[in-house]
Amino acid sequence: MTVSFPGRRPAALSVLIVWLLAAAPLGGQFETATVLGTIRDPSGAVVAAAKVTLENLETGISATTQTDEMGNYHFFNVRVGTYRVRAEAPGFKQAVADAFTVTVAARQRVDLTLEVGTATESITVTGAALALETETSSRGTIVSTQQVVNLPLNGRAYADLALLAPGVRRSMIASSRDASFNVNGMRSSQNNFLLDGVDNNAYGTSNQGFSNQVVQITPDAMQEFRLETNNYSAEYGRAGGAVINATIRSGTNQFQGALWEYLRNTALNATGFFKPVQNRKPVLIQNQFGGALGGPIRREKAFFFADYEGFRRVSRTVTFATIPTLEMRRGILGVPIMNPYTGERYMDGVVPERAITRFAREVLNDLP
Repeated sequence: MTVSFPGRRPAALSVLIVWLLAAAPLGGQFETATVLGTIRDPSGAVVAAAKVTLENLETGISATTQTDEMGNYHFFNVRVGTYRVRAEAPGFKQAVADAFTVTVAARQRVDLTLEVGTATESITVTGAALALETETSSRGTIVSTQQVVNLPLNGRAYADLALLAPGVRRSMIASSRDASFNVNGMRSSQNNFLLDGVDNNAYGTSNQGFSNQVVQITPDAMQEFRLETNNYSAEYGRAGGAVINATIRSGTNQFQGALWEYLRNTALNATGFFKPVQNRKPVLIQNQFGGALGGPIRREKAFFFADYEGFRRVSRTVTFATIPTLEMRRGILGVPIMNPYTGERYMDGVVPERAITRFAREVLNDLP
């Protein structure tokens, strides 16, 4: 269950409670993955009715299924994380795949071969999980947790990391509208944002507003996201540009948290290339702060994750403007001047009052 409080980023707050990783299918979970594969014996023949177990190494939760008559198995609605697959059948040793990572909306294939022996024996299979995803024709890029947290982000907008993918460029309106980038030449409004499988698009009139997203999640609450740029599944729909499929972190059996503070202060800011007016730096005091915490409610049963991010900003700019003096308003300018409408010159720098009145009337007549 996700409880979100949408608002103008970066003052965003979201709370995530993960109750249970269950094997039962849930509708509309577009951010979850599928783990599938085939179980064979040493001769290459398929093994039907073999017991296959998928275990989440971070939460300890496992799901079990059996292979069909073709030796195939499937685990649907698998959340992002680190997993291990174990297969067993009568007359064979257990086969255990090395730990592998499941990414957002992936179709991860893990094939295992059983060796003849007793069920009490087991073998570890390395390289069982294919590094190249061959079960789908979509083209995209995964931005991992390490990239989201460690790469520099001006303003801490995770969607800016989409620029790491090929075919993506920064939009012309990116400075005023969050998550604006062009994919394969399409407009930024043609991208489709999903957060934990839920539509996260801000449907603003004429592409106006602060962000293309309803909820701009903080990077420390982001697990990872997949940017699909071409040939993605029809289930996503809507998008002519890209599909940005993001998922929020969840708790594990270990308590993990973080606190952060990003500070900009006038006393620490550089003067800049251009000398400021009266040698006074413009005032800018900005604090971006928050924290995140996740852990078990009940080990291997229920988990929680919560995060908060606050944003405080004070800025002032010194501006000087020159206004006409009283003498200038009476037509005494002190320098030679020419009427641009009539060509009349006033070499002594004094414009008669009648000329001022006539000039003002001519300017008013020219206005639309």
